Amino acid sequence: MPSDPTTDTRPPKRPTKPQESWPYPRWIAHRGAGLLAPENTLAAFRLGAQHGYRMFECDAKLSADGVPFLLHDDTLERTTNGHGVADDQTWAALSQLDAGAWHSPAYTGEPLPTLAAVARWCLANGHGLNIEIKPTPGTERHTGQAVAQAAAALWAGQAQQPLLTSFQPEALAGAQDSAPQLPRGLLLETLWPGWLERAQALGCVAVVCNESLWNAALMHTVCCAQLSALAYTVNDAATAQRLLALGLDGIITDRVDTFLPAV
Repeated sequence: MPSDPTTDTRPPKRPTKPQESWPYPRWIAHRGAGLLAPENTLAAFRLGAQHGYRMFECDAKLSADGVPFLLHDDTLERTTNGHGVADDQTWAALSQLDAGAWHSPAYTGEPLPTLAAVARWCLANGHGLNIEIKPTPGTERHTGQAVAQAAAALWAGQAQQPLLTSFQPEALAGAQDSAPQLPRGLLLETLWPGWLERAQALGCVAVVCNESLWNAALMHTVCCAQLSALAYTVNDAATAQRLLALGLDGIITDRVDTFLPAV
């Protein structure tokens, strides 16, 4: 691998791993349909499905009493009418919050969903799910263990299992501990030293990189490591076409109204 793969522009190479090894849809709706509806709510998932999406990404963390639920931020203010650190509150309290009014009046009263509720919806409709483990700082391993354990129980016996991802290697290590059979992916904002070795040590099946990192050299490295290649968050046509030409396995987007998932 070149010392700076982000500047390499050679033609793409996929020497060892065909696209067919990726068991999920290529197009993945970010946080449901997180721009058109309140992110990480069932309303957003339903809207993404109405646009033809069959796989969704969401963020999962734990309440104070250990219930996995969907929320991106550590705190509640941006996307709910609550206040403070999310994992300081019980699920009974969190379940009463309004997670829709911040987005638009049409979604006033939309609740935060549990991971269990999202699982029921996905399984009932035959949809895939990418669960990003989003621990509050200091709870990485425990959150990874708990979310993975819950996901394993919710998808027990299903042919297609959810993909667990995280920026935090310790969260993925927790997931590996408690549910080693579930597929895992390492999220990367930058290519920090040792990222590939860490992904391999965690038993990852994929790396999910910021879209700006992907080029032919990085694709070559990932393919040679027998890992699937995903990009986030792809919201413009030129970037999407560049990544499709590279042969990425998965593209995560907010623009479910722009990109047709069959592409």
